[in-house]
Amino acid sequence: MTALCGYRYIFLFFGGKRMKIKNHTYGKNTLYTTKRRTIALALAMAIFALYLVASLLRLQIGKYTYYRSKVFDQITTTAPLKAKRGTIYDREMNVLATSKTTFRVFISTRQIGAAMKKSDIPYDTKIASGLSSLLGVDENTLLNKIRNTSVLDVTVKKGISAEEYRAVISWIEKEGLSDLVFTEAQYTREYPNETMAAHVLGFVGSDSQGLYGLEYQYDSMLRGEDGYYLYAKDAAGNELPIEYATYIPGKNGYSLVTTIDSYIQQRLEYVIEQIRINHDVENRVAGIVMDTSTGAILGMATSSPFDPSDPYTLDSVSAAKLLASGYEEGSEEYKKYKKELLEIMWSNKAVGELYEPGSTFKIVTVSAALDSGAATMNDRFSCTGSHTVGGRTIRCHKTTGHGSGFTLAYGLQMSCNPTMMQIAARTGANCFYEYVNRFGYLKKTGIDLPSEASSIFHEKNALQATELATASFGQRFKVTLISQLTAVAAVANNGVSVTPYVVEKIMDADGNTVSEHKKTEGERVISAEVAQQVAKVLAEGVSGDGGAKNANVPGYEISAKTGTSQKFDILDANGNSYLRIGSTVAFSKIGEGGVAMILMVDEPTTSVKYGSVVAAPYIGNLCADILPYLGQKSTLPETEAEVPSLVGKSISEAKDILKKSGIGFEIYGNGKTVLSQTPAGGRITVEKTKVLLFSEQKSTYVTVENLVGLPLSEANKRAASEGFSIRLEGIESKLLAEGATVTAQSIPPATVVKRGEEITLYIVYCDFED
Repeated sequence: MTALCGYRYIFLFFGGKRMKIKNHTYGKNTLYTTKRRTIALALAMAIFALYLVASLLRLQIGKYTYYRSKVFDQITTTAPLKAKRGTIYDREMNVLATSKTTFRVFISTRQIGAAMKKSDIPYDTKIASGLSSLLGVDENTLLNKIRNTSVLDVTVKKGISAEEYRAVISWIEKEGLSDLVFTEAQYTREYPNETMAAHVLGFVGSDSQGLYGLEYQYDSMLRGEDGYYLYAKDAAGNELPIEYATYIPGKNGYSLVTTIDSYIQQRLEYVIEQIRINHDVENRVAGIVMDTSTGAILGMATSSPFDPSDPYTLDSVSAAKLLASGYEEGSEEYKKYKKELLEIMWSNKAVGELYEPGSTFKIVTVSAALDSGAATMNDRFSCTGSHTVGGRTIRCHKTTGHGSGFTLAYGLQMSCNPTMMQIAARTGANCFYEYVNRFGYLKKTGIDLPSEASSIFHEKNALQATELATASFGQRFKVTLISQLTAVAAVANNGVSVTPYVVEKIMDADGNTVSEHKKTEGERVISAEVAQQVAKVLAEGVSGDGGAKNANVPGYEISAKTGTSQKFDILDANGNSYLRIGSTVAFSKIGEGGVAMILMVDEPTTSVKYGSVVAAPYIGNLCADILPYLGQKSTLPETEAEVPSLVGKSISEAKDILKKSGIGFEIYGNGKTVLSQTPAGGRITVEKTKVLLFSEQKSTYVTVENLVGLPLSEANKRAASEGFSIRLEGIESKLLAEGATVTAQSIPPATVVKRGEEITLYIVYCDFED
């Protein structure tokens, strides 16, 4: 059948005959509909084609990298090649932190499963049993991992010893397990000096990422860039031949050369531990030693340090606190408290904690008054024991007063609060605030260590009369220990500020210098003349009868200031502050440069809590060790002599030896042989010191009596008469000084010991408060 469409008729030809159908409307609609459907279908197909093309473009171009990576991951495996973390050195290139090669043992649970399907050998139990025996891991835990996972890499143990490594390799070869059990060389962080400089160095995590200290601050430099071993694998996860493998080498980390001096660091740590023990310090002790001409940190320490190689083990002090808490081990309270103790233990108190500086801030108050012209060292002042400001009476530490008509120099040496309040008022709030800013208290020091805290000082418009008065003697605001030492270092550096720093230079793996600290000229804070005036007055106070005389070291000029501040954050039931912080800051010229140091004792719990007692003597000991080491020569005349050991010699022989040496002596007892002596040895100043010889026979054992609180001369006689070998620590002169008092002893009272034991007596001048 054939249809012809015309304008008015439709003719149907069927079987050779023509039929005329009068229906022109039907023919027109059909044509229109057909065209519309054809166009719609063509358009739909065109859109679909465009969609397909766009999708292909998107997948092949836009998503090319993504899908290439997906396919690549399915047919390849990467094995990381860890970069060696850089070494940290002290300033003499002694190693402080390094990375040593260790090994990791791991298994492929996927390949173990595949091997067991092909064989009747129970590889799961065989491997779990063997490795648990060799490495001390739990057999059941390892067996569960083997049976319940199907991956290429499951770590069994990291950081195994060389002995364990050899044993595992031998076992793998013997049992034919080289396709199932593997070893990998790794690097483990090592700190050869154990706890030394722990708070400066910090430590790393399980993946060798820096978590605290320099390890964190310079992590991007130290860690380097890991390499990779990239290889193809088949459907079963087996490695394809070597031609399908690619080795991408890593880049070892840079090394740091620090400003830390290991000898100074060790002496600093020894001193702060002595303070912690002798004064039963509750909230840790911190100290810093700085080069005043450059800002280089020679030593920085916090008491009760941790071992960076084992940072999650509490130090003995923290462990004792946890034990005393009464919490059941494993309980939530126990875990929470242990976490708190760990975080405290890790924190660098010298940088990250705030305290009220107390009278050590008087150096700044006096410097500001002198530099601004508000006062001179010869201005006269009076002190009745208190001073009234803004209707509030504020006491001096010496409640009976310092008298009247004394100079500003004397007021500073005696640490007189009313004197400081008067010169601060003369300086004026705005000017005083400007000098606080100049000395750097209103910003961080910028030291290259993490977590430096910001000082908390009054807003400028809030520094009214009372606030100015209390600020003048270092109370009611808070600073960090590093900011306080940095401020004082400006005075030591002839009035020019310095920026503290710890890293001297950075080296690549070949020892080439990548970057180096560049000394920049600091800002002038006060005039050189004022700085020298203040330093001289402080030094005269140390060598004379000032509040810092316990820091005196005969033969060396040391400028020092002590301080004691109240802690207003914690009050007793009556709303009174009862906790104290004792501190001392000191500095000394060495050639064209110099050194400054500070000790801060947070909450000493012994009866005397003043900085002049809990810190100043130890600053003196530190100076006695450090100043000669750094090249400063003693000014003492050649009238010192070495005390020989005379124990066991006859009295007459001992007399002759001492007379020839020009050393005076006294003899106690009627025996013929020297049984004990004091001093036991060391160098003494001949004009001021006598050797005491004791000759009476005593029993083999002796009970130690309580010598704390006795004048040194009396304590010496009592201890020596009982046969003790006496060692003196505290005020560095080591003289039988009039007025010196024993504040602690190394052997507790009532202890029974053998005669001849050494006892250390800690001596200070206790006639001063600050």
